[in-house]
Amino acid sequence: MKLISWNIDSLNAALTSQSARALETRNVLQKIHDEKPDIFAIQETKLRESGPTKKHQEILAEMFPEYNYVWRSSEEPARKGYAGTMYLYLKTLKPEVSYPKIGAPEPMDLEGRIITLEFPEFFVTEVYTPNSGNGLKRLAERQVWDQKYIDYLKELDAKKPVIASGDYNCAHKPIDLKHPDTNHHSAGFTDEEREDFTELLNAGFTDSFRKVNGDVEGVYSWWAQRVRTAKANNSGWRIDYWLTSDRIADKIKRSEMIDTGKRADHCPILLEISL
Repeated sequence: MKLISWNIDSLNAALTSQSARALETRNVLQKIHDEKPDIFAIQETKLRESGPTKKHQEILAEMFPEYNYVWRSSEEPARKGYAGTMYLYLKTLKPEVSYPKIGAPEPMDLEGRIITLEFPEFFVTEVYTPNSGNGLKRLAERQVWDQKYIDYLKELDAKKPVIASGDYNCAHKPIDLKHPDTNHHSAGFTDEEREDFTELLNAGFTDSFRKVNGDVEGVYSWWAQRVRTAKANNSGWRIDYWLTSDRIADKIKRSEMIDTGKRADHCPILLEISL
């Protein structure tokens, strides 16, 4: 199986805007389609509560005609047009879809952050982990989220192997960002978030990228849009992951980033696994 995951930073803008950035994003979507993934996970769709508009649906049908899709949007009292997730999967696949609530601090469970696909032999699940925010104002709630999410993945893993992806908003180790020394108090690289990610892996999960590529340096999945030179200087963070249950980690064939050229923010990540 080939799977791709991407924090797209607004599916609405990607599909309907005519800005230069939107055109870059559509080029990446075409690149993803050309990869012919079995499953494509999308985070930060920013769609309204009712989901894709008729126009969105028409464009998705044109761009990804071989795929069905499911979505989950932020719903009141959570912020409108915030967060959100989606899966596109080949029409030949017939997963059971669930939209779990994990008992996270309000209103995180209403922000459309997790979708899970169940297949006969395994689960595929995606997450858009809450950011701890400016001034780490959401760090305490984020830590509760992390524990609830770990519990959720362990529940899945007790039933059958798990393949999990998403924007985890955490660079796990100093090797996972360009400037670790100056970011110890930045959201995504606090000791607390990193310890939680270690706990997640210790619960029975493998970071597929490190499994395949070892301690390769300078490979990231996110570059700040607000810093104009970040992408050009490869001043990035690796905060997007494909994780697998430890017991299927030996089946991982590839785990890598998909190049987005000059486009900053997140890049898609690819997993190929023999199941």
